[in-house]
Amino acid sequence: MPDFAYVARNLQGQKVAGKLSAQTEGEVINSLTAKSLFPIEVKLEKQGARFQFGGKRVSPTQAATFYAQLASLVRSGVPLMRSLNVLHDQASNQTLKAVLDDIRSRVEEGEPLDSAMARHPRAFSDMAINMVRAGAEGGFLEDALERVAAFTEEQEDLKGRTMSALAYPIFLGVVGSGILTFLLVFFVPQFDEMFSRLRERGQLPAVTDWLLWFSGTLNSYGLLILAAVVGLFLYLRTLFQTETGKRRFDYFKIKVPILGGIMLDLSVARFCRVLGTMLKNGVPILRALEISREAAGNRILATAIANASENISSGESLASPLSSSGYFPKTVVEMISVAEESNSLDRVLVEIADGLERRTSRRLDLAVRLLEPLMLLVMAFIVLIVVIALLLPVFRMSGSL
Repeated sequence: MPDFAYVARNLQGQKVAGKLSAQTEGEVINSLTAKSLFPIEVKLEKQGARFQFGGKRVSPTQAATFYAQLASLVRSGVPLMRSLNVLHDQASNQTLKAVLDDIRSRVEEGEPLDSAMARHPRAFSDMAINMVRAGAEGGFLEDALERVAAFTEEQEDLKGRTMSALAYPIFLGVVGSGILTFLLVFFVPQFDEMFSRLRERGQLPAVTDWLLWFSGTLNSYGLLILAAVVGLFLYLRTLFQTETGKRRFDYFKIKVPILGGIMLDLSVARFCRVLGTMLKNGVPILRALEISREAAGNRILATAIANASENISSGESLASPLSSSGYFPKTVVEMISVAEESNSLDRVLVEIADGLERRTSRRLDLAVRLLEPLMLLVMAFIVLIVVIALLLPVFRMSGSL
């Protein structure tokens, strides 16, 4: 729960200041009133005020190790507080050690584990926090932690394989861009005076004229263009930290060609796995939907799931509203529909997640493999345009001679 700082007066008229943990400002006011205190000011404190990262973060690999170790301790019957103490004492990473120190102190004060973890967004993902919340509420915390650990390790493995495959295309792009910039800034301007007569006669090819103009623009306004690009990057970074910006970015992620379908399938797979796991452990479907929609990791998909929850409250099935949203594949919707009729939704949802993850892994590997020849073709095309733009006027001048 978030912390609220308050200033109030007691029955003697003296000012009293302090902090309270509550879900809303109204709960704080009610608590103060019950203590015969009259609120003057109630202000929400920023999360993480008790602990700051200093610009550092806990890597997903370290977080996955923490999840797995905590799951083993809890499954062995070790109390949660004692488990956190053990993990804190043996943590070799100082950032993780500080995070665990803050978490165990908050849990000791009575704060739920998921709420304490949520105060450290650079250490624990939203999916992990929601899974821990579901596990704590449904009585399957160790299973939830093991699932989060496995999922985090799978994601890191997939990310590692993807980055390894992208290393060569990225190298080609950086080196090619550097060479092209050098040609445009230092080499191409040498031809400007040579082609000036052809320009005066109106015989300069359009592609050559455009290349010389672009080269001159880079020479004259290169620093301004670089500053504009940096400014645009900083603006977009700030925009994507707002709720509206995050929604737009999530929409872009699932609509971008090729990769959009892969990102959408991964989000659907996360939702199905979390929902199936919670239903298997006896969590009511409305509560399970509320938590699993956040675990999907996409706000657009979460909105569609929230609408489905409203329809379920009215007595409808889950498959119908998911289908009408347009974000769930038809095969997934059909399997969910059949599973609802056969009362095997929990098992089928996990099977759907397994199938989607296997399929998206293959599609991602294929997309990365195609990227390398695509980068080569793009670089070759750009170099060809530059060569043609410089040779055409030479051929015309030779013909005139």
